[in-house]
Amino acid sequence: MSSSDVVVTGLGATTPLGGDVESTWEGLLSGRSGVSTLEADWVERFDLPVKIAAQLAVDPTEVLSRVEARRLDRSEQVALIAARQAWQDASFGDDGVEPERLGVVIGTGIGGATTLLHQDDLLEEHGLRKVSPLTVPMLMPNGPAAHVGLEFTARAGVHAPVSACASGAEGLAWAWRMLRNGDADVVLAGGAEACIAAITMAGFAQSRTMSTRNDDPEHASRPWDVERDGFVLGEGCGVVVLEREEFAKARGARVYARLAGAGTNADAHHITAPDPEGTWQAKAMEAALRNGGIAASDVQHVNAHATSTQVGDVTETVAVRKAVGDQPVLTAPKSMLGHLLGAAGAVESIATILSIHHGLIPPTTNLKELDPGVSLDVVAGEPRKMDLDIAINDSFGFGGHNVALAFTSP
Repeated sequence: MSSSDVVVTGLGATTPLGGDVESTWEGLLSGRSGVSTLEADWVERFDLPVKIAAQLAVDPTEVLSRVEARRLDRSEQVALIAARQAWQDASFGDDGVEPERLGVVIGTGIGGATTLLHQDDLLEEHGLRKVSPLTVPMLMPNGPAAHVGLEFTARAGVHAPVSACASGAEGLAWAWRMLRNGDADVVLAGGAEACIAAITMAGFAQSRTMSTRNDDPEHASRPWDVERDGFVLGEGCGVVVLEREEFAKARGARVYARLAGAGTNADAHHITAPDPEGTWQAKAMEAALRNGGIAASDVQHVNAHATSTQVGDVTETVAVRKAVGDQPVLTAPKSMLGHLLGAAGAVESIATILSIHHGLIPPTTNLKELDPGVSLDVVAGEPRKMDLDIAINDSFGFGGHNVALAFTSP
């Protein structure tokens, strides 16, 4: 394995809080909610018990050309938008990167399910001739990664982790390994998700995991609050440019932070519920620190997965205490972003990186009364100024997937 450190040199995002990183970060710091009432006709047609979601602040069709947008599933659209932003932010010159030294890893939890549903409707109603020849490239889960790879001529490897809500974070972990192994000099890494649709809303509603605060959408996502009643489904994408430190230095790149270590494992406990002891979530954090040569006592901040579910929120804090003790300050971006599923870990990693870069931790909103099972310091109400050197981002997914990423100052 190469001894090269991995650094973050570019950031891109489109989320319920804004169409780019700057507006998303401003929204997080100001405590602005991206959750709103759904206006789609299928909400009333199917009499769904959940009528709220965190929809994109800027529709992809406002950014992409009409022809380009029509050839891409919505999950592919957001991936291309965020990747272009990240690449521009990294300030590559005309020479760029040799294609064989450039990789892409963009995960997704669901992928192009809306395309699958739409094209099946066309087949059922109008027959074969109405089905698009692009159906399979639009619905395949590796579509977001593949289109970004084509856009930037990435030949070192184009990969698409599919690990539910941990997919975006696993994208960064996979990229970290590629760079540490010397398989690439630069990797575009992240996660994309855009599947606010009748079937996903209905499925989550039937499992009773989503908030039903339809009359108060802005306050529906309430991580760690005693009155939380479930998560809010969201959509978006986050992409970061990761580089081998030597490569970044040679081209004079601006560095936001280091991705010092990554830890991944699985609970092997239950298809949807986390291990209540938080054992393997803790071990993922421990692995990230071990891989980064970081002492647990030095961790100052945890950007938590905290989805606003009864079981998951407390379990994570148990895991944090096992892994790193009582000293880290916690925050929960899903209180404003909603749960972006496969994109969550990537977007929240960007928030973690910016917390280190700016010395500011965004607040957890809608936290009126802290669950008594949570005995850690949670940032709430206002952003907290803090000189941050070491922070962890947690991501966990259905199937028991656990990913922890350890970031440090540059």
